[in-house]
Amino acid sequence: MDYKVMENIGIKTSLLGFGCMRFPLLDDGKINEPEAQRLLDTAIEAGVNYIDTAYFYLNGQSEPFVGKALKKHDRSKLNIATKLPVWNVNSVDDAKRIFQEQCDKLQTDYIDFYLIHALNKHYWDKMKECGAVDYCVELKKQGKIKNLGFSFHDEYPIFEEILTYRKWDFCQIQFNYMDTDYQAGEKGYKLAESLGIPLVIMEPVKGGALANLPDDITKIFKAINPLVSTASWSFRWLASHPNVKVILSGMTAIDQVEDNIKTFSPFVPLSRKECTAVDAVANALRSRVRNDCTGCEYCMPCPSGVNIPHNFSIWNQHSIYGNDADAKWAYFNDLNESARADKCVECSQCEAVCPQKLHIIENLKSVVKDMESLNKKS
Repeated sequence: MDYKVMENIGIKTSLLGFGCMRFPLLDDGKINEPEAQRLLDTAIEAGVNYIDTAYFYLNGQSEPFVGKALKKHDRSKLNIATKLPVWNVNSVDDAKRIFQEQCDKLQTDYIDFYLIHALNKHYWDKMKECGAVDYCVELKKQGKIKNLGFSFHDEYPIFEEILTYRKWDFCQIQFNYMDTDYQAGEKGYKLAESLGIPLVIMEPVKGGALANLPDDITKIFKAINPLVSTASWSFRWLASHPNVKVILSGMTAIDQVEDNIKTFSPFVPLSRKECTAVDAVANALRSRVRNDCTGCEYCMPCPSGVNIPHNFSIWNQHSIYGNDADAKWAYFNDLNESARADKCVECSQCEAVCPQKLHIIENLKSVVKDMESLNKKS
């Protein structure tokens, strides 16, 4: 297993981190503990020393299981990461109670890497105002938190605001070869690198999408090396960035664990030819985009309540990756019915202000047609 050193805090972390959000489950929704234990044991025995969980993962099952599963391993050699659930924190008392709960569940009296979870502008302001940020700083002074950081889900300007607010020990962002201009993105990577703040990466394969590419695109990778997994290209692209110190993978099956261990034991940086292949794959995927919506939200709010950018995001993601199940769930379950494309009344207000000059009304009709067709397939 290859390791990286977080120079600012002097800690050596395994390049591969175990994300504890996707443990295998039984039919009743509970963690398949024997199998999940096997996955963790295999990873740790191969040298993985960064274990990432959170308060809400797997409906609250993840932290208690991780606490139990790690008892057979040397705690001093492991870095446990968990997160303060900002949705549940309205006061310092909330943060105190939750932190103690987490320590109890994880069967530890300190947390190696503690993150303020999933910050966006709203929750960042809320965590400052209610005193939760200052409380976490105090926990670090007490030694109950060894390293303090945050995970992030918003636009780059907010990332810059948060990252430069104080001297963070680390931070966690979504980053992969398709998300270079999404959320913190490449600009966020460079900012963190310039400030000497090490990065932990989530969504390295974009929720599995970059591990299961369409066949005609996969062949670009296979032409160079037919013996390695599609997922390994994403991991190696990330690990070729010097300030990427940990790449989290939510491993569900033993073959995923073994493949990831192989990728990082040892890690081999991408060659120039391989970088060109990654660029070709990214360009091929982007060419499948149905429209050029940037999510700027100039069109919002829609008088009829349609969430125009979200509809287009679902539409474009399905066109790029071809995952029918994900698109159906995103449109018919995750997106509120009142915000779906079929609620458009063709008032044209959105088209008058769209910087991209999109044909929004016609595009929304296409969203409806494509999603209804998808829904009829199964």
